[in-house]
Amino acid sequence: MEQLATAVQGALSLVARLLLAAIFVVSAVANKIPQFQATAAYMASEGVPNPKFALFGAIGLLLLGGLSVVLGAWTRIGAAFLLAFLLAATYYFHDFWTFADAGQRQLQTIQFMKNMSIAGGLLAIIAFGGGPWSIDGWIGMKREEAESGGTAAKPRVTAKPTGG
Repeated sequence: MEQLATAVQGALSLVARLLLAAIFVVSAVANKIPQFQATAAYMASEGVPNPKFALFGAIGLLLLGGLSVVLGAWTRIGAAFLLAFLLAATYYFHDFWTFADAGQRQLQTIQFMKNMSIAGGLLAIIAFGGGPWSIDGWIGMKREEAESGGTAAKPRVTAKPTGG
């Protein structure tokens, strides 16, 4: 029964990591990298300081963090990278409190709250790690096996005494 629970937890945590990371990786690969100049110009118009440098950093956070979360390798660090990007992006681009127009304020409030929901998922990954179906989980399992002398992974075979 414990193996089934571990398998379900592993599968669910993998799917959660894939779903959370997808928006970040796709944003970098399909938008920010191919439209670098336009994205930097938009960032400048929103008041981001040194937008080209900030965009290089953002792409790095998105790719390193996203791949880390997908693979489950250094998962907590990767999720922290994505969280740092998300909080900065939310502050600069979904600042609903600055809009006088009710429609724009409502739209930006929804985007702000969506980002806060994603932040909650990233915080859960930071708190609980990548789960059993991750590189981190595999390393943890191997570490436990080594610390227990390998007894957790396979039973020891002993010879039966003979004769009499």
